[in-house]
Amino acid sequence: MENLNVEKSKSFTDLLVWQKAHKLTLFSYQLTKNFPKDEVFTLTSQFRRAAISISANIAEGFKRVGKQDKLRFYNIAQGSLEECKYFSILAKDLKYISEDEFASLTNSYNEVSYLLSSYCSAITKRMN
Repeated sequence: MENLNVEKSKSFTDLLVWQKAHKLTLFSYQLTKNFPKDEVFTLTSQFRRAAISISANIAEGFKRVGKQDKLRFYNIAQGSLEECKYFSILAKDLKYISEDEFASLTNSYNEVSYLLSSYCSAITKRMN
């Protein structure tokens, strides 16, 4: 397993999972720039908010004192990640993103999801 920085992180920005989620957010912004203008207040906005929510909930969970509280925020981040997966499928089906862009997003989602699950598992083990 990769070094998840569970014990030695001083800031949420030290967390590998947050770093990968932040890159995913930036990539989502880049892709949604090219969405049709009539999607600004619908798919573009929803996609961006869900992507932001992943990193933001990881950041918020990092500072939570109780482990159950931390896990709750990381679970919300996982939910936002799933929401982004759907928005990617929709964007692909609407031909707003290419198959290659979809594949890149999917790889990023899988990586962030794996890291987030691993991070939660490490926290859970420390709880017991």
